[in-house]
Amino acid sequence: MVTYSSTRGDKHKYTASEAILQGLAPDGGLFVPDHVPGLDRSLEELAGMDYRSVAYEVMKLLLTDYTEEELRSCIDAAYDDKFDTGEIAPMAEAADAYFLELYHGATIAFKDMALSILPHLMTTAARKNKIHNEIVILTATSGDTGKAALAGFADVPGTRIIVFYPKDGVSPIQKQQMVTQTGNNTFVVGINGNFDNAQTGVKKLFADKELGEWMGEHGLQFSSANSINIGRLVPQIVYYVYAYTRLLKEERIKSGDLINIVVPTGNFGNILAAYYARRMGLPVAKLICASNENKVLFDFFKTGTYDRNREFILTSSPSMDILISSNLERLIYHICGDDADKCRSLMEQLAASGRYEITDEMRERLDMFEGGFCDEKKTLRTIEDIYGSYGYLIDTHTAVAAGVYADYRAGSGDDTPTVIASTASPYKFTGSVLAAIDPDYRSDDDFDKADRLSEISKVPIPSAVKDIRNAEIRHKTVCEIDEMESVVKNFLEA
Repeated sequence: MVTYSSTRGDKHKYTASEAILQGLAPDGGLFVPDHVPGLDRSLEELAGMDYRSVAYEVMKLLLTDYTEEELRSCIDAAYDDKFDTGEIAPMAEAADAYFLELYHGATIAFKDMALSILPHLMTTAARKNKIHNEIVILTATSGDTGKAALAGFADVPGTRIIVFYPKDGVSPIQKQQMVTQTGNNTFVVGINGNFDNAQTGVKKLFADKELGEWMGEHGLQFSSANSINIGRLVPQIVYYVYAYTRLLKEERIKSGDLINIVVPTGNFGNILAAYYARRMGLPVAKLICASNENKVLFDFFKTGTYDRNREFILTSSPSMDILISSNLERLIYHICGDDADKCRSLMEQLAASGRYEITDEMRERLDMFEGGFCDEKKTLRTIEDIYGSYGYLIDTHTAVAAGVYADYRAGSGDDTPTVIASTASPYKFTGSVLAAIDPDYRSDDDFDKADRLSEISKVPIPSAVKDIRNAEIRHKTVCEIDEMESVVKNFLEA
């Protein structure tokens, strides 16, 4: 059985279901597995399976206290007709790479891949552990997690969900998706601050013992839908395994051939899932971490120093506008040799001074990672170039990854088959995408821009965008960072 413990030293061992319910470890650390099991089905066998079956074969290895019936039930409920393609995660070939399209779910972003299943994993976990409290999902979002979590948990019995987002730090479509969210158990709050402020505030609420006691007295308990929850991370491993097996099935590679994986990332969860897939035996050569102008991760891989003491830049890829990459803590724990005391010390340095430096020995354990970054001009030029050359439309985040990959390939000469994680529909960022392919078009309305984008590209507007065009705005609350606790209490007491 795989058990989970904290990256910061809490010695207690938790089952997968217990870790999913808690979200964050009691000492503020993140849950990590005591070992990473290898795939127990051959790549050829997996190549003959559909997405749901691959999901079961991967997830059963890490969620070991779920029965087969429980896990298959969660998977079947998650990966159904809410996705607009039976493949769930299809791939497209363009620009010397394979784009793994992770945006075919209900909210047209990659977060759907994990947040479609997390509510089912969580409510199953509550039954398994005889939890009678109402579960309150507390989440910070840089744009995509919020809507995907809201859609996943809306009106799920025994749960409520509160999402904090940076009021001026998401795209108009992202904001409209959240503030129009239905469901009597949903609550969306804009904060006067950036994503890092929201994320730090949420972590403080989790760690507040007095608030925890208040929650218990009211028959409530917190959990998280952020990528700090291991129940988010495990389902993300699946699609990297699935991508490899599709290349194998289509005879684009032979079994055992190495691939590279490029991931646009800010909070580090999506590329961490690829790292775990590699540790499970997926033949991966390089994990290429693509940053936008908030290039704290690029600098970390280049220098070995993580330093968030820098200007926070609002970019056209807002889901990556992050300077505190929470999931990096899990990688730090592993390259410390699974030493929680060392990991805790580095995280304390980060909290105290905003920076830490890893040892040379730890840096040697990062040899599978490459870092790159893409500025705003190159991001838009990449969208234009790929659309112009291949007729393939990508969003700004995917363009960051494609731009970084083009630089990596040119500089290294590495022509290893490469999968790029395509993390959002271009319609989620219509203004920026349209500016790249039709810069003369003028409108202040993102929905008019969506119409124009569809007219030019012949790519239909997803229902996730059409459905919110004239939807009622239901969530209007805005607060300061130091008001987050009182806002949470007011909602829970209502």
